[in-house]
Amino acid sequence: MAIEIERKFLVTGEGWRQTDARRYSQGYLSRDPARTVRVRCVGAQAWLTIKGRSVGASRAEFEYEIAFADGEQLLKLCDGPLVDKFRHRVRHAGMLWEVDEFLGDNAGLVVAEIELSDEAQAFERPPWLGEEVTQDARYFNSNLAAHPFKHW
Repeated sequence: MAIEIERKFLVTGEGWRQTDARRYSQGYLSRDPARTVRVRCVGAQAWLTIKGRSVGASRAEFEYEIAFADGEQLLKLCDGPLVDKFRHRVRHAGMLWEVDEFLGDNAGLVVAEIELSDEAQAFERPPWLGEEVTQDARYFNSNLAAHPFKHW
């Protein structure tokens, strides 16, 4: 089974703006916390991702590349509005951070994620890293589709 171990943080300042970003558009076929099913389109590629319930910073994750045309059609079947964002990939102290700058109804929200090999793995915090929100369900992308940041 594939396990994702990911910690999520709010972002402060602008020091993370070091790279070109890619536009992501994603939607949810299921937002049930026990089994989210996401469709994501980036450039001319698309993926279908199934994630299990989070336990700490870990959860089961299965991701499959699908035909882009299928991804576009599946986005039309999604429950609720899409989540659009720019993703910046930033290296800091040998680790890869993915910084998501949200658009649309989630504009103004910037979140950084780091994937780890285990929950206890140490890492150096970049100076632009703010409060940890790993356990705060409001920041799950699936929740941002149903409860956008602008309504908080």
